[in-house]
Amino acid sequence: MMFVTMTSPRLSIVVPMMNEEESLDSFFSRLLPVLKQLHDPYEIVIVNDGSRDATLNKLQAYQKTLPELVVVDLSRNFGKEAALTAGFSESRGEAVIVLDADLQDPPELILEMVQKWQEGYEVVAVVRKDRKTDAFLHRTQVGLFYRFINLLSDTQIKPNVRDYRLMCRSAVEAFLSLKERTRFNKGLFAWLGFREYYIYQELQDRVAGTTKWNFKKLFRFALDGITSFSTAPLRIWTYIGFATAFFAFLLGLVMIVKALLFGIITPGWTSTIVVILFFSGLNMLSVGILGEYVGRIFIETKQRPIFIIRKVYGRD
Repeated sequence: MMFVTMTSPRLSIVVPMMNEEESLDSFFSRLLPVLKQLHDPYEIVIVNDGSRDATLNKLQAYQKTLPELVVVDLSRNFGKEAALTAGFSESRGEAVIVLDADLQDPPELILEMVQKWQEGYEVVAVVRKDRKTDAFLHRTQVGLFYRFINLLSDTQIKPNVRDYRLMCRSAVEAFLSLKERTRFNKGLFAWLGFREYYIYQELQDRVAGTTKWNFKKLFRFALDGITSFSTAPLRIWTYIGFATAFFAFLLGLVMIVKALLFGIITPGWTSTIVVILFFSGLNMLSVGILGEYVGRIFIETKQRPIFIIRKVYGRD
């Protein structure tokens, strides 16, 4: 591989990829004409996040005719949140744009993003206009997630905002200064602040391949978001415990009074078992929520790196 020493780029395009060999040709055919219209030095930093197909080989082939291409090859699949962090760490541009390879977010918006950045905005983010094309159940789940996390957290996350965004160098450095291992980037982006501008856009169809997300991953992602930006689930159990104890005290008082005044001892083996099972379930649920937070503390205290880079291709 021949290494090319580039001038300092004004713009960095960061693209996390996993098994996207089918999308590469369409991706570059759409992206490169847009970047040429900017008339500024640029680099394309692609993070190969443990691809098992020919993604890395095709990227190396593209480097022969595209000196602006930098390929960051991770040692394994670390997930999109970590891969995005790796791309930021290797970027050198005055502004960084995050883009997916599936072209659901059109690269042509880069021109408007750069224009808004030049007008003084530090972050320019793309927001999905609506979710009419999503299945009803998925659309409902996403809506409930945003309502729930914004209700519990002090950091408000704009619904339907995409990872597709431009960030100035100051915002990128601020993002990299956040060292937590369990990363929920939508929340981290919102927590940073900075002057932000939103571009509303319809989500387009994938050019190739299938989504890497499934219900399990989405549920895990939502749980990471809630536990990373709110301790309300822990505080809720304090109130539930107090209310339960107070209710039990009142119920016991009523039973004592009935027994003393009327000699009535309330029977009910079935109701007793139901109550025991109900509160046992609450106890297990509360311990499970506590375990989620303890698990995150455990991960953070180990201080493992967020990602491991095997090799960077195309940069001296």
